[in-house]
Amino acid sequence: MFELKVATHFAAAHQLKMVAKKCENIHGHNWKIEVCVIGEHLNDAGVLIDFGQLKKHVAEVIETLDHKFLNEIDTFKDINPSSENIAFLIAKVLQKRINNTSIRVSRVTAWESQDCCATYVL
Repeated sequence: MFELKVATHFAAAHQLKMVAKKCENIHGHNWKIEVCVIGEHLNDAGVLIDFGQLKKHVAEVIETLDHKFLNEIDTFKDINPSSENIAFLIAKVLQKRINNTSIRVSRVTAWESQDCCATYVL
């Protein structure tokens, strides 16, 4: 099994409800996102997927979150835009964008600070 990882960043604000009082205020983070994809077979070029192609897919997903108030995004109308839910959203949307049954998003980690993150594992 081969696994590739790419990392990116985005900045956004959110407001978490029913969490710690401090987090119920509107606040922002500079998220670091790590995305891993896995697959068993390499293509004719000897790669699972070209890093440039993977980064392009990730950038298209991140663009929908960057410099936004996440609570106003349709996906987060009824759920908290927590790091957990952000990682889940990125994983699901990215898998659809890759559109290759031999490559699977295996995990997405959303770092909201240098020492706090949430990982969604598929």
